[in-house]
Amino acid sequence: MKQTGLPWPHGSRWELWDGGGPFCAKPGGDRKTDHTVMSQTEREEAKMGEKTSMAAADLKATGPEAAESRAAGEARESETAKVSNAKQVSGADAAKREAGAQSAEAARRAQIERSLIKTYRKKLWSNLTKAVRDYQLIQEGDRVACCVSGGKDSFVMALLLRELQRHGPVPFELHFIMMDPGYRPEVRALIEENARLLDLPLTRFETPVFGIVDAVGKNPCYLCARMRRGYLYNHARELGCNKIALGHHFDDVIETILMGMLYAGKVETMLPKLHSQHFEGMELIRPMYLIREKDICAWRDHNGLRFIQCACSVTEKEASADGAHYSKRTRVKELIAQLAAEDPVIEANIFKSVQNINLRTVMAYRKDGVRTTFLDDYDACVPH
Repeated sequence: MKQTGLPWPHGSRWELWDGGGPFCAKPGGDRKTDHTVMSQTEREEAKMGEKTSMAAADLKATGPEAAESRAAGEARESETAKVSNAKQVSGADAAKREAGAQSAEAARRAQIERSLIKTYRKKLWSNLTKAVRDYQLIQEGDRVACCVSGGKDSFVMALLLRELQRHGPVPFELHFIMMDPGYRPEVRALIEENARLLDLPLTRFETPVFGIVDAVGKNPCYLCARMRRGYLYNHARELGCNKIALGHHFDDVIETILMGMLYAGKVETMLPKLHSQHFEGMELIRPMYLIREKDICAWRDHNGLRFIQCACSVTEKEASADGAHYSKRTRVKELIAQLAAEDPVIEANIFKSVQNINLRTVMAYRKDGVRTTFLDDYDACVPH
């Protein structure tokens, strides 16, 4: 074996590669390295060994096992490609279905809104605008909180007021609020689904009304109504509103007149608007004052809509205990229906009765807390 010597500059370091790995030459003048170099014959034998190993590897790579392995790999790649393509197609189909559903929903919403001012223009739209105009319910610059309970009446009112805001002559702000007095989850879900369908941005807030009323037990409907109204006033004021709009309609008005006479011994009714006694600067308005309940039901059925009923947990408990919940309002409603079946002007006459009161023909009346009787000026009314 020959040894090779390389002249190294003093203090330098080199790394040389000769098939077996790096080695370092030691600096220090004209020295000879202690590395032994392979002979020509050994190098040739090493090269022949590498060729033989490569040939054996090539032979193994082209054998039956390699073919099966390649086929399995290709199959896996093909399956992966199919799955990827399927996912892409599925994603595209899902996007198309979602877009189609959104388009169909938008078309249905437009049809529902259009039916208010087209198909039911006279029964719904015209009566709402007449009430707003005749009773001066909305003024320029008003900030109205539309109270949506989740029933058919409040949802119709919300849609009509939105149309009035869009197309009416008086600019005003409109907020949609929904007080949750303790609804069951399925009731709450139905309200939210209808709000989404009708594109009403509800501001929802929770209250313990049902729980409190259930604990008291006495006069639940009256107490519930009072508490709910207080919560609505308070939340509307927090939003900067000066008015709350409730969905009472014509039938509610005439039923209240008879209920007062039959069960409370007094003549009074729901007014189209009134000032709040406990929230200074706040008013309550009833834009649905002249709209008949049957027309609201017809609009609902025409559009295939479904809304909650009372959804009161207290009355439901009473119904389950008694077998049925038969309220005073229900009785009066049925009585009016029976009378109207005999004479169709009955309902209109009940409504007019509180507009045509002759104080000279009543026994007594109260105004601002002061009671006046017919005797107070009886002698002053002697005919001459």
